[in-house]
Amino acid sequence: MVYIILGEGFEEIEALAPCDLLRRGGVEVRLAGVGDYEITGGRGINVIADCLLEDIDLGSADMIVVPGGLGGVQTIEGTPKALEIVKAAYDLGKLVCAICAGPRVLAKIGILKGKKAVCYPGMEDEMTGGIMTQEAPVIRDGNIITARGAGAGIDFGLALLEALKGKEIADKVKNGIYY
Repeated sequence: MVYIILGEGFEEIEALAPCDLLRRGGVEVRLAGVGDYEITGGRGINVIADCLLEDIDLGSADMIVVPGGLGGVQTIEGTPKALEIVKAAYDLGKLVCAICAGPRVLAKIGILKGKKAVCYPGMEDEMTGGIMTQEAPVIRDGNIITARGAGAGIDFGLALLEALKGKEIADKVKNGIYY
């Protein structure tokens, strides 16, 4: 099970493209809304979450995803329960993934320390403890996967799918969407 945390003002491409690709690859994904089921993204697209943040079951989770979008990131950072869930997922050895401004959440809870990561260009100074690079659109270091920004939404989604289902399934989905 993958949970994608949606805070008000999240970046739609960074949440929905990975959700779509993971589901195409046979992964169960739940969009988890912070504070409500109806969450408005940074571009004004209203999304109905599958569950609330409080409904996340870390026992069934394989992966937690934090999309970017400064509004969404600020919502998550301002919600202690969200920070607790992301940290607990990491501590349990689950995959913890973030894109664009999302890695800032990982830095805030101290799990980016010593990890090679990527973020939205220009935000590197906010990634306390991370070993920041821009050498690739997506970077995996252990159980953390990070990506650069909205333009890397498909690459991010395919990397998440590969981490869960393997390269063969990820390539099948990639070829199926003619990417």
